[in-house]
Amino acid sequence: MSKDLRNGGLDRLSVDDILKPGFSTPWDAPMVPPYPFTFRNVDVLTLVWRTTEAAVARLLPPPLEPTSDIVMAHIYKMNDTEWLGPYGESNVSLGCRLPGVAEGSYSPYLFLSSDAGVVHGRELHGQPKKYGEPKLELRGDLVVGTVARNGIDVLTGTLPYKQRTDTLASLNKHFDFAENINLKVIDHIDQRPAIRQLTARRLANVVVHECWGGPCTVELRPNAQAPIHRLPVVDMLDGLHWKADFTLVPGRIVHDYLA
Repeated sequence: MSKDLRNGGLDRLSVDDILKPGFSTPWDAPMVPPYPFTFRNVDVLTLVWRTTEAAVARLLPPPLEPTSDIVMAHIYKMNDTEWLGPYGESNVSLGCRLPGVAEGSYSPYLFLSSDAGVVHGRELHGQPKKYGEPKLELRGDLVVGTVARNGIDVLTGTLPYKQRTDTLASLNKHFDFAENINLKVIDHIDQRPAIRQLTARRLANVVVHECWGGPCTVELRPNAQAPIHRLPVVDMLDGLHWKADFTLVPGRIVHDYLA
């Protein structure tokens, strides 16, 4: 093929094109962006709470081990993302490790308002993404984050507006949230397992423009299709409101169940 499919080329599709890394359908208007792509001017509210050890252990796939009883929920206002445009996203993460191989955060629940973001996260990283409506807004002297699914606000969080300067080190003392570990599951059409992996990826070129901390509040509402309530709030801790740029790059396979 003489033209790049991702740059408007409409020459006839070939087998070589299909076998190229990063190929996505529909081939003449691809759904999934190629790596790398950058998120600019991202507005993030990170809520932190203590749950029970049993709740964390229940959601971690073996052989991952829990490293903390802390939960982080990041609510992102993606203002300028290559390919995807502006949208909202949320990521609930738990501290975990694969002994001798990787240590970071596992994501049991993610919700976002971008169809391309849902597909990319599921097909490439194996993230359990679902469509939802995460929102981040300022209400006077309060930062308010909500995550809705099926018309129900399954998570509501608040943080005082810019009362104390802080850094991301306040989050890393709980666990390394930037190293994201996921369970990737894909079947063949006849239901034979095609992929059963634990994958890991780390954000690159992270530039934090500002970061503010303070005591956060967290409220969870039950929803069978968005069961964040399975990580009950035992103690609300300090959260962060921060703004940053970062780039999504390829990750790695840290465990292959089919090997």
